[in-house]
Amino acid sequence: MFGIAVPFLKGMGIGAGLIIAIGAQNAFVLTQGLRRNNQYLIAGLCSLIDALLITIGVAGMGVLITSNPLLLDLAVWGGALFLFVYGLKAFRSALNPVVLMAEQGTGSDTLIKAVLTTLAISLLNPHIYLDTVVLLGSIGGQYPAETRIWFGLGAVVASFVWFFSLSLGAQWLAPLFKRPIAWRILDSFIGIVMWTIAISLVMQAVS
Repeated sequence: MFGIAVPFLKGMGIGAGLIIAIGAQNAFVLTQGLRRNNQYLIAGLCSLIDALLITIGVAGMGVLITSNPLLLDLAVWGGALFLFVYGLKAFRSALNPVVLMAEQGTGSDTLIKAVLTTLAISLLNPHIYLDTVVLLGSIGGQYPAETRIWFGLGAVVASFVWFFSLSLGAQWLAPLFKRPIAWRILDSFIGIVMWTIAISLVMQAVS
């Protein structure tokens, strides 16, 4: 039992450390949780995406991605472009008081749009592959095959706990976000985060 608990807890701790860091996924889940826009579906989908990528990484696919320059370049430049556009959208929302009202944002997106946006914000961000497939995959790969699965399971559990906690916690902040100024600040912050990540990706690609 102790031999199982150690890799599980280590996977949970490292996974939480990587997932909790402010990024595109977290900002999106928080925003949709505040707007009560398919928030449970979005939290579940983000968790499932992480679970799939963590499993792939722990199974040994991280080396394949990092060893393919073309695939890596496509992921970096495509992800940077998407994050720039999404950041621009956030800045435009911050300048538009009509869009910022919490009541108007509630449930405004269709189910299909929510799913497609979640897939895009997750899968078009190269950082998610770095965190899940490469980093967690390389650390998990150091364990013997019989205990490696527990490391990956710990990281997967951390992802589910975090995204659903973020979605539920956002609802407690809903009264604060009935004020347009709160949405202005949040959208501006999200825009800064998105553009910062996009710039860092471009700098890494050209260096």
